[in-house]
Amino acid sequence: MTTYDRHQAILTLLTEQASLKVTDLAAHLNVSEGTIRNDLSALESQKLLKRVRGGAIPSNGTALYPLSNDRARINAAEKKRIARWAAELVNDGDVILLDASSTVLHMATFLQDRRDLTVITNQLEAAQILARDPSKTVILVGGVLKVDGTAVKGSISVNVLKELHIAKAFVSCVACSLESGLMEADIDEADYKVWVASSASQLIALLDSSKFAKTGLKPFASIAQIDHIVTDDGLNKTTQRQLQALNVRLTLCGEHTVQSLASHEDVSKHIKLGFANLSEHVPFAVDVRRGLERAVKAFKHVDLIIADNNLDSQQAVNIAEQFIAQDVDLIIEYHIDEATGNVLMERFRENNIPVIAVDIPIVGATFFGVNNYQAGFMAGEALGKWLEDHWQGQLDGFVLLEEKRAGPLPAARLQGQLKGLEQIIGPVAEHKKYYLDSGNTTEQSYQQVINLLEQLAREDKLAFLCFNDDAALGAFEAVQEAGRLDKAAIIGQGAERRMQHELARGTPALIASTAFNPEQYGDKLLTLALQILKGESVPPAVYIDHKVIEGVMGTRAS
Repeated sequence: MTTYDRHQAILTLLTEQASLKVTDLAAHLNVSEGTIRNDLSALESQKLLKRVRGGAIPSNGTALYPLSNDRARINAAEKKRIARWAAELVNDGDVILLDASSTVLHMATFLQDRRDLTVITNQLEAAQILARDPSKTVILVGGVLKVDGTAVKGSISVNVLKELHIAKAFVSCVACSLESGLMEADIDEADYKVWVASSASQLIALLDSSKFAKTGLKPFASIAQIDHIVTDDGLNKTTQRQLQALNVRLTLCGEHTVQSLASHEDVSKHIKLGFANLSEHVPFAVDVRRGLERAVKAFKHVDLIIADNNLDSQQAVNIAEQFIAQDVDLIIEYHIDEATGNVLMERFRENNIPVIAVDIPIVGATFFGVNNYQAGFMAGEALGKWLEDHWQGQLDGFVLLEEKRAGPLPAARLQGQLKGLEQIIGPVAEHKKYYLDSGNTTEQSYQQVINLLEQLAREDKLAFLCFNDDAALGAFEAVQEAGRLDKAAIIGQGAERRMQHELARGTPALIASTAFNPEQYGDKLLTLALQILKGESVPPAVYIDHKVIEGVMGTRAS
């Protein structure tokens, strides 16, 4: 089960029961209780349910429903992939329009973490899904209710659009051709979308590849009006090149890779970059990927192929082979396992493909990312000062949540944390150190810490030194559940958005985290990649700048 499927299963169960228990969900879905807690936290942050001790209840006392639209269930896997990547084009604060198509309907489920959106739609179910979040403004355009009850249509909808300024309109259709553009089978629907296309600053079409082999009754937008097409990887190469030459940006969503193809008249001169991301379930890695996508958009001669290593060594190897088969010019590799990195590098070297390794070094690749020892030292100092001010430097144990797969260089984060800490409070006795495997996930870190806490006295004061923020947040969940927040002091690494949110709100036990600024990786990675491909000399390692972000708990006592 994917995370998305598990979340949908939880929401479905919540329509059938007034409340859900963590223990019951874990048994029903065959995952750990830690995974379920993470799922419930994620769904609560999306305002889809409310967490209570030991489980969850419906948000605001209302029932939650999975997509009920029959058309949305047809080719659901392909539609979800297209909708998911189309949702990546939406930023906080955007004014967007969603049409009444089944593919666009799936987008609503991928927009839950966007804030301050204004959504205009004639799709009733999309409106209901998005209106659950009070940070979103949903405008349901008026008109005549369709026979199937899913949407409204007619001239009233058009009149509403005339008064609105839409940044991005997401539409689908029954057919698309280079000559006629986007077409509909319903005349009223086509007339409505004519106004959609003319009212929006950007027109984004969500089309599965079969739509290019069909015809419709009435066109509503020419190819020249389309800014971006999100489709599947079944689109034939000839059509791809023709659309690119007509100044249309393409996103091709495959089962394992997503290609972002720039619009450009001479596609033969395009540079093709492969980006194998750490995991789409790690927020830090998602921010890195989004930053790279933003950076690439400024270059009309750069195509980007994205894949998800999913913290899995075999998957990383499989993706590497796919990149090689697609003749990429350079690979940006973000993978956790140092040993697997050497295997990947050997294949890339055999095919003369240069490599940039993100955060986890690979011998023979240009390194980009964290100055691990410095980042750790800065956080260790912050923790040491807090311990000195609040606990007079006295505590009973030091828990080190590490990630051995990453190798010795990233391990320097923990070495730096210890050295920074010891500089303030003095040497740490070896018998007070507890080494745990974070697994690079909140879930495993949570479980490891829960197991340790069961062995230690409740009054023990513990400092937690963490490989990254996922480990820190897992430790936080564990000490919170154990009722030991006043006996814990936790530092992270990365200061990704979840951690910054918790620090800003003064969450107990969370002291500080060193910022890695993943949203800034993209511009620097692309600059480095272009320098390498031009044959310019680059240093063997390029580091980002760091600063410590302290929360209310991390503020020193006066």
